[in-house]
Amino acid sequence: MQNTQKTVEKDIDQLDPRQYIVVKGARVNNLKNLSVAIPRNKLVVITGLSGSGKSSLAFDTLFAEGQRMYVESLSSYARQFLGRMEKPEVDYIKGVSPAIAIEQKVNTRNPRSTVGTTTEIYDYLKLLFARIGTTYSPVSGTVVSRDSVSDVVDFINSQESGTRVMISCPLVMLHGRSLIKELDILMSKGYTRVLLNGKVSFIEELLENKAELSDKDSVEILLTGQ
Repeated sequence: MQNTQKTVEKDIDQLDPRQYIVVKGARVNNLKNLSVAIPRNKLVVITGLSGSGKSSLAFDTLFAEGQRMYVESLSSYARQFLGRMEKPEVDYIKGVSPAIAIEQKVNTRNPRSTVGTTTEIYDYLKLLFARIGTTYSPVSGTVVSRDSVSDVVDFINSQESGTRVMISCPLVMLHGRSLIKELDILMSKGYTRVLLNGKVSFIEELLENKAELSDKDSVEILLTGQ
């Protein structure tokens, strides 16, 4: 039995900590000189009977050492606010990274909570994917990119002679203001035409036929059209 244990410990000593989290001689709580190698970048589950040392290995050994190493990497000024963290009772631990522990308890009433929202890493993931991801239009399927004024002008000039171009923007209605009032304000600002449900219409004519207007109509301000 002793020869087998020495062989296992010898094999563990030779493992690459870049591929494994290596724990040797763990004696935390009810762990009896436990040596184990956990593959990195894998989903690993620790199972066993009640009292077999699952929590002692996961929380009191691996998580404690990962958290301690992270705190030790901070400046002395930052460490004075966090307090001193004791090293777990082991011969050594190699390959462990800064860790996040989600305890087995319900600390929120939101049934849609996930590991990402609980650890508040979800907001950073959204920012990461927004920065490094490629956005495709669900309508055209082309890549969505930011265009400069020069890009827009070059696109217009690349069209065939005689092509009609219209530049418009959505009409944003203020809360409590009717469509008729919005059109009246637009005309006072010098605008003469809008796109009403996709068709070019003169604002003056629309105001004369108020009964035909509805707040549910799609209206865009026609900036220019040639």
